Amino acid sequence: MTVRVAVTQERHADETRVAVTPEAVKKLIAAGFEVAVEAGAGAAASYPDADYAAAGAEVANTLAATLKDAQVLFKVRAPSPEEIAALPSGAIVMAMLNPYQDKASLKALAEAGATAFAMELVPRITRAQVMDVLSSQANLAGYRAVIEGAQAYGRALPMMMTAAGTIAAAKVFVMGVGVAGLQAIATARRLGAVVTATDVRPATKEQVESLGAKFLAVEDEEFKDAQTAGGYAKQMSPEYQAKQAALVSEHIRKQDIVITTALIPGRPAPRLVSAEQVASMRTGSVLVDLAVEQGGNVEGARLGEVVQAGPAKIVGIANMPGRIAADASALYARNLTAFAGLLVKDGALQPDLEDEILKASLVTHGGQIVHPALKEG
Repeated sequence: MTVRVAVTQERHADETRVAVTPEAVKKLIAAGFEVAVEAGAGAAASYPDADYAAAGAEVANTLAATLKDAQVLFKVRAPSPEEIAALPSGAIVMAMLNPYQDKASLKALAEAGATAFAMELVPRITRAQVMDVLSSQANLAGYRAVIEGAQAYGRALPMMMTAAGTIAAAKVFVMGVGVAGLQAIATARRLGAVVTATDVRPATKEQVESLGAKFLAVEDEEFKDAQTAGGYAKQMSPEYQAKQAALVSEHIRKQDIVITTALIPGRPAPRLVSAEQVASMRTGSVLVDLAVEQGGNVEGARLGEVVQAGPAKIVGIANMPGRIAADASALYARNLTAFAGLLVKDGALQPDLEDEILKASLVTHGGQIVHPALKEG
């Protein structure tokens, strides 16, 4: 029996990525899957229907035809109500479900009898690295943040020595040194900026310095114990935050571009830059808030907008990886393809829900929301 995978259009506003690329279709078919792709699903990411057909996928003209007999649904974002209604009973859904914020979609998936996996919850263990969608997408977001910041800044990033005079290098400050932050540092350095970075996790200091940037932090005892076993930043005490804010305030007013990337799973994004700090910056400076979809690191950031806040612009672009849709889709599709391999045994759909990767990312099953952190009550 062949396992049928469906890939539908993304119906979330402004989503340009697609869950499967033609390259991934070939790999899935080679692994024994059958793939149906809704017509136009890859158009916004520059993957035409003809390429999917050439790779061996069935290109279906309607949503109903795409989902007919589907056992697994690949998505970037949570399925729309229309898609959930058309899902075959017992189908498996793999997507970035935004589980802590989008409870309505989880409830709808549970009521539809779907077994849903939130790809954001894949554990950060060695075996799951190839399935880590947060890292694959954050990497591109960090790169794009620098490009967007440079565009909004309106001046050159590298030092330029010309017959007419010298242009000083721009100063770029990266706040939060996870995957996105490290890529932002590397990109800004490649473009010739003078780069500094800060993070509450002590392990990041060496990473920052290895990329040729300078590390900035209050390095006290709390700082030395500021990382969880899973590699995430802990919520810092108000006392530490005050000390760090004072250090950052002095530094930030001298910067040309500030990029903030700090997120804490399941919580609103921590506030890193206050309105007062924004007001202290140079005229023409720019802040790029990569956490704007989770409430924002920068006071005054607005989702989907670039706003003028006194002397500085605050860039609140949503879905930064979607600005590089072709590459973001390619990486995401590889993540899903690897994850799908865990669902099949002896050519049949037999997910072992006790497997540590599947168990950690399973959110709905048997008509209920089953993830411990997401259960109501």
